[in-house]
Amino acid sequence: MVQRKGEGSRGKHNEGSGDLRERVLEIVRRLEREYPDARLELEYDNAFQLLVEAILAAQESDKKVNSIRKALFEKYPDPESVVRAPLDQIEKDIRSINFYRRKAKLLKSCCEVLVKEFGGEVPKTVEEMTKLPGVGRKTANMVIGGSYGLPAIIVDRHVLRVSQRIGLTKENDPDRVEFDLREVVPEDLWTKFSFLILNHGKSVCTARDPRCDRCTICDLCDSCKVKI
Repeated sequence: MVQRKGEGSRGKHNEGSGDLRERVLEIVRRLEREYPDARLELEYDNAFQLLVEAILAAQESDKKVNSIRKALFEKYPDPESVVRAPLDQIEKDIRSINFYRRKAKLLKSCCEVLVKEFGGEVPKTVEEMTKLPGVGRKTANMVIGGSYGLPAIIVDRHVLRVSQRIGLTKENDPDRVEFDLREVVPEDLWTKFSFLILNHGKSVCTARDPRCDRCTICDLCDSCKVKI
């Protein structure tokens, strides 16, 4: 970690939550200028579509999922249509996706619970959504924040990595990271913060060889490799 002149380490262990919140607000302000249209890469028209795509996108690229979405949702516009479809037909329709057999089973089971327990409507709370097969907190928050526009901390691999590097969490478990971020990110900025950090992690703060020399928040980051 680079030591800034006149500063010690800025890690979470020696920075109060108030200071961390101020740092988060400045991070959001700067990243908003960098990514004015920050959003999920998945393309969707409603909560059901985003839920399906999030399940398909596990260990698969968003670009690949986007490439099959039009034909998929023409055939399966709602949970009921998935429930009615034979499993082998669903497998055939998503066979270009990694682990398509397992994902076909998850989609069918998920839609069965959606229809039986929720009347075919995608729930608007994490607690309800995580009752669906194949849905964890990350997927639940993605749908709630991305489709319903409700406050949601979305911890995918990019948000986890960048949040650790910045110094907002020391956790490795995505659920624990989510709750750490809830403590320092104002609730009305949860979804925006998630989209901004996600976009920054994909374009600048990459897993290998992060581009610290191009980073607009480098002076606010505990892991910045550029001398400030």
